[in-house]
Amino acid sequence: MGSTIRVWASMLGAGLAVMLVVGCSGRSGSNNVQNASLELTKLTVAAVPVGDDVGVYIAQNKGYFRAAGLDVTIEPIVSSAVATAGQNSGKYDITAGNSVSYLQAQVGGKADLEIVAEGSLMQPGNQALYTLPKSDITSVPDLKGKRIGVNAVGNIGTLLITALLKAHDMPSDSVTFVPIAVGFPGMAKALQNHTIDVAWLPEPFGSLDQESFGLHKLVDLDQGEVENFPVAWYVATKAWAKRYPRTLAAFLGALQQGQQVASNDRSAVENAMENLPKPYEVTTMIASTMSVENYPLNVAPHVDLATVQQVADVMYDLGMLINPFEVKSMLTP
Repeated sequence: MGSTIRVWASMLGAGLAVMLVVGCSGRSGSNNVQNASLELTKLTVAAVPVGDDVGVYIAQNKGYFRAAGLDVTIEPIVSSAVATAGQNSGKYDITAGNSVSYLQAQVGGKADLEIVAEGSLMQPGNQALYTLPKSDITSVPDLKGKRIGVNAVGNIGTLLITALLKAHDMPSDSVTFVPIAVGFPGMAKALQNHTIDVAWLPEPFGSLDQESFGLHKLVDLDQGEVENFPVAWYVATKAWAKRYPRTLAAFLGALQQGQQVASNDRSAVENAMENLPKPYEVTTMIASTMSVENYPLNVAPHVDLATVQQVADVMYDLGMLINPFEVKSMLTP
């Protein structure tokens, strides 16, 4: 009951902010009152083009950002590490990526980030390990000594795989994590070239490479202590959020609409996946069969503390953080 109240409070708070902005004018435009009420109207949002971040693509496709007075450009990126570097340099205003990389950047002093929205919670089939057909790797114990391809070392993939290994009494150094420079689009080729033995793939790439390359799903990663794990966040630097509060409120209201559609309209998710920027777009068949996540409606200042704290707690338990970390420091006061 408490979580339901928080969700509706979140919807009311962010929705009201957007209504106040949008209500100033019926249409967006560079010279109207609606845009004049915002500190910024042109935003560059970086997102890893996977199912985790579909809410922002739906908000773009359905015109929710435009209705809020925002001209949003979504730039595809390989990993959240790229996102953080771009935010620090001012290249990106807001980014969508994996929660683990954002926490690492914060704890390591590489960025000063604020979690402005929850992106997605992992569901069965969203994240898995894949092998070539007829591979001699047929079970988790067979992973010992093998090379696993990831888009970046030390991120959400590392956490999910480490949790899997731990559940089978295997240390994380039982395997070697190999970063693939071009990210998920290059995983199947890396398998074929024997650069790696196993590939970590989120949707839609898992389904896509099963169809295109005949990859075999070895194991689903949505299990054990990382079941229903908070995979994706939307973040801004604290300085940016403080400087542009009305712009952020407008963005979050529109994003929340996108998240709500993603949660309730499978066809909208499929359309967004089919229209991702090249080379990330998928076929209609893949979009219609791929596994999708759970998309929370929680946006600042109502991000759920218990949910985001789970990321830091699991990272600490798996040895990815030296000390416990209070994620409350990354939320709106």
